Amino acid sequence: MLDSLFGAPEIPLHNLHLLEKDIPNIILWAVPVMLFFTVIEMVVTYYQERDYYEKKETIGSILVGIGSLIVNAILKLSLVYLFIWVYNQLPWRMEFTWWTLLPCYVIYDFFSYWAHRVSHEQRFWWATHVVHHTGEHYNLTVSYRLSWVQHLKLIFFMPVALIGFHPIIFFVTNQIAVLFQFWVHTEYIRRMPAWVEYVFATPSNHRVHHGSQEKYIDKNFGATFIFWDRLFGTFQPEEEQVIYGITTNIENKANPLIINFHEFIDIFHDVRSAKGLRRKLFFIFGSPVKIAEEKKQVTVGQSQLVDSEVN
Repeated sequence: MLDSLFGAPEIPLHNLHLLEKDIPNIILWAVPVMLFFTVIEMVVTYYQERDYYEKKETIGSILVGIGSLIVNAILKLSLVYLFIWVYNQLPWRMEFTWWTLLPCYVIYDFFSYWAHRVSHEQRFWWATHVVHHTGEHYNLTVSYRLSWVQHLKLIFFMPVALIGFHPIIFFVTNQIAVLFQFWVHTEYIRRMPAWVEYVFATPSNHRVHHGSQEKYIDKNFGATFIFWDRLFGTFQPEEEQVIYGITTNIENKANPLIINFHEFIDIFHDVRSAKGLRRKLFFIFGSPVKIAEEKKQVTVGQSQLVDSEVN
């Protein structure tokens, strides 16, 4: 069986355009379905007079989502080339077999957990992810908020490619993993059966992840499976009502450029004003939580100094 699975032939790079066409664009196919359910949620929210949507935020989410589709289309060929090149270097290349999608998905989700966790623990990577957390209302359009530079995080998934999965299997896995996260961004699905909540990143589990309260910050990183969080000590059940957004919310909620790049701009200003290499590196790769706390303390200190001078 192993002989028939491993040792697949190399994929000729001159036929790259043919392989690209063989990779199903599942996300693009799913867009009409996602829009359909989003409109239903909007209509229900309107008639129930709930505050799950806010006009400017919704516009921002849609524009960010359109931009993500454009970036994906531009980068698709180069990403396919990269992963085929890696695949061709491996002596243990796997044949294109659909059942390999299952182990690939579980392994991919494991690395997704760590990529997601690092994206919260180091500021540079947080800047590639914060886009997804800027919404102060929780609804299906939040799933559209995918950073335009998120492909930088593909470095975290190279171990999956190095295992030898066929490139088509890898890209299908990636698309299914992204689409799975659509349905968890809603207030309308509350607690699910206990075994589902224990295994999967359900809406309840993922609402916690979007919380700005101290008990919810940096919890529930699992994309599809929540048992990674239970295993590595980052699980938090949904208890009190979640307050969505980031600790310092952005003011311009409809501008996709601000939504995507405000954190990079803040990093630039912090690094430019920092003294010494150690401080500069801290503002690039330090914990976003610690950096925010330090900047808050400085702001409070400056405010108190001004008040004392006035008095």
